[in-house]
Amino acid sequence: MQDVFAGTAAAPSRPGTPAGPSEGPWLSVLIPAFNVQTYLEESVGSVLAQADADVEVLIVDDCSTDGTADLMSSLAAADARVRCLRHAQNQGVSVTRNTLLDHARGRYVWFLDADDYLAPGAIAQLRRIIDEHAPSLLMCDYRMVREFPKLKHRLRGDPRKHTFEGPRRQRITDASTIMAGTFRGGQMHPWSKIARRELWGTDLRFPPGRHFEDMHLLPFLALRAPDLWYEPAVWVIYRQRQGSIMHTLNARKADDLAWAMNGLREAVQASGRHLDDQAAFAWANTLARNFIGAARMAQRFDPQRSAELIGGYRRQLEAASPWSPDQLLKAYFRKGWWARALRLRYWLQRAAATGARSHSA
Repeated sequence: MQDVFAGTAAAPSRPGTPAGPSEGPWLSVLIPAFNVQTYLEESVGSVLAQADADVEVLIVDDCSTDGTADLMSSLAAADARVRCLRHAQNQGVSVTRNTLLDHARGRYVWFLDADDYLAPGAIAQLRRIIDEHAPSLLMCDYRMVREFPKLKHRLRGDPRKHTFEGPRRQRITDASTIMAGTFRGGQMHPWSKIARRELWGTDLRFPPGRHFEDMHLLPFLALRAPDLWYEPAVWVIYRQRQGSIMHTLNARKADDLAWAMNGLREAVQASGRHLDDQAAFAWANTLARNFIGAARMAQRFDPQRSAELIGGYRRQLEAASPWSPDQLLKAYFRKGWWARALRLRYWLQRAAATGARSHSA
């Protein structure tokens, strides 16, 4: 870590902000930055415009090659609530997020990507919920805006995404409800989750060098949470850019998608928390969708090795899932999810055929 710099300007006074010293920030907004000069000022400004004096914005630059570092210096010099750090060498988004966690001072931490921004009023709503209920983990909704929308996107409008499927605006303490709602929501990203800093501990960190790192980690965070609050309000505006991970798929990312959530089964067992059949089904369904997505990517981007890869992905699925593939297929048919059942069975058969050929050889 090098070139540590922080804002020195006095934070602007705000109506209702208590005077006098505080025990530290109640919230840290954590922003990983890499070549985001075009977006960073808007992202940081969306936080500062609604934050009180006890909110910090922590930015880590992962060795940007554009004007990001200079912009960070300007933002920090203009507002004391902005703290900035810079990696000595580029290490990727996982390590950058881990650095942010290690240096955050707030009681709660909230990740925000540098090309996204907060909706007006989000922090005030968050503070009210924390003051009244003090949950360990909160989830919010978000709205997606496309950087280059086509006509069909303009006609449909910007889609709103729900991150949790379950009870709303109440404190949830049942582990099965928390895990089932998280998997059903299907939005495994850190910027729609706000957590007490101690929930991350010193051990729960993003896996370096992996794609789909947030899909891997967020179920572990949900499992660790003793309670959760789901607020069905749009607090984040997510900008879908052309260079996002879903627009740049490849065989390496297929491996990481199949690997995502590896070790969760052991973590559930170690936690001693019981998950009912609904939670187990939602979990197994998520893993099956990852398996199908990884298999398709392998077929598309590495057709010569796809048979071998898909066989390995099936073995990972069987090792990671709380249900066997046969159990999940039966559940799909009972629910009338015929298309999903047929897709899963097709790729399972592809994997089985690969195994049969390898044994005969």
